[in-house]
Amino acid sequence: MQTGNGENLHTILLVDDEEPVRASLELLLEDRYHILQAHTGEKALKIIRKNPIDLVILDVTMPGMGGITTLEKIAKLTNAPEVVMLSASDTARLGAQSVKMGAFDYIAKPFDSDDLLEVIRRALEKKRLERELHYLRSEVEKLGGFGNIVGKSPLMKQVFRIVQKISRTGSNVLIAGESGTGKELIARAIHSRGVRCDGPFIPVNCAAIPQELLESEFFGHEKGSFTGAYERKIGKFELAHRGILFLDEISTLRLELQAKLLRVLQEGEFMRVGGSHSIHVDVQIIAATNQNLKQMVTENTFREDLFYRLNVLPVTLPPLRERTSDIPMLVEHFLKDIGYRLNRKTAGVTPEVMKLLESYHWPGNIRELENLLERMVAFSSDGFSIGIENLPVEVIMPKDSTSQSRLPMDSLPEARERFEKIYIISALRKTGWNQSETARILGVHRNTLLKKIATYGIPPEEE
Repeated sequence: MQTGNGENLHTILLVDDEEPVRASLELLLEDRYHILQAHTGEKALKIIRKNPIDLVILDVTMPGMGGITTLEKIAKLTNAPEVVMLSASDTARLGAQSVKMGAFDYIAKPFDSDDLLEVIRRALEKKRLERELHYLRSEVEKLGGFGNIVGKSPLMKQVFRIVQKISRTGSNVLIAGESGTGKELIARAIHSRGVRCDGPFIPVNCAAIPQELLESEFFGHEKGSFTGAYERKIGKFELAHRGILFLDEISTLRLELQAKLLRVLQEGEFMRVGGSHSIHVDVQIIAATNQNLKQMVTENTFREDLFYRLNVLPVTLPPLRERTSDIPMLVEHFLKDIGYRLNRKTAGVTPEVMKLLESYHWPGNIRELENLLERMVAFSSDGFSIGIENLPVEVIMPKDSTSQSRLPMDSLPEARERFEKIYIISALRKTGWNQSETARILGVHRNTLLKKIATYGIPPEEE
């Protein structure tokens, strides 16, 4: 059913054994919503199973299956509608109880029309937001990842399978991978999908905090425990109680702090700096490193016992150069995100640019790709298409370009044209897009340069 302006109407099911109540509700709502009615809980459930219902207005007290029982059965249905309970003044306690059981709200009889309309509006808005969230999550899943992690390559599919299994446990996790591969994203995915999703996620970058302050950051301190300790501070372990503590760059911890961390993992307790009593915590540790911890153990720079405490469930993230088939998907994902953040749309990248991005070795991994795209979008105008002239020289002509495995497989004429275009763009940049000076540097007539610029579609000036 549609309104006059073509918008879809929400469907509301009225459930009350008193026909006058249903009639008055329908009179109030029929101009705004599509209305269905049921006089029993059993009838209501049959209607909900056969029709897309957005909201149920349900009486608390009915003969047969009462309102509370009907609410319980509705809540178990797939894509269950929101429920607003109606209760008489002498059953207000049941109305309040129904909210604890999953009802959106309750309204006392006799109800105020404006109050009821406002509750209905908020309930339908909540349902709309839930549907949007479900849609967005499904769209991300279609990209091949979960959370903000994107990828369909065999290596990433294997990572996703491991993370799915890990999320069902509360054991410690060690994520290994080069800088920029997305280790914190994996940790957050484990948290959001795991058994501790209702608890906090507390990230700590061990390399970003001065070593002399790390003990206080981890365990907190009491007032006056050292110079500058003007008040009691709660540490990250306390904040992460019944949740996850993510320790990034774990390899940078000093050996004495490694020993204290090991004790917490073994005993589940610690003392604040300057404290006199133990504090018990229930924390899952997810540690991340871009170093080879096994090698550090053999070099006596990382404790072997701590390594095995952390490495209960290992995850290794591949570098971007080993999953180049994911680059087109990543580029699309980042351009949408960057365009939204910078309020600037792009028409994407040219096939020529995509080929170069796929052949580049990406020492900074996904973070480098995202930063590069953001830089190019930031200096572009709306509707801009990223061409080869917008790429930095290190991407166009990487230092490892002699590597046969990473070179684009072009024919000799294509390779010659590619190099000539890149060379001309490089010269134009050096001269500030001065065509006469560029022609002089290249040793060609200015008309020849102009012809080359037109042939290769190089814009007359760089943004």
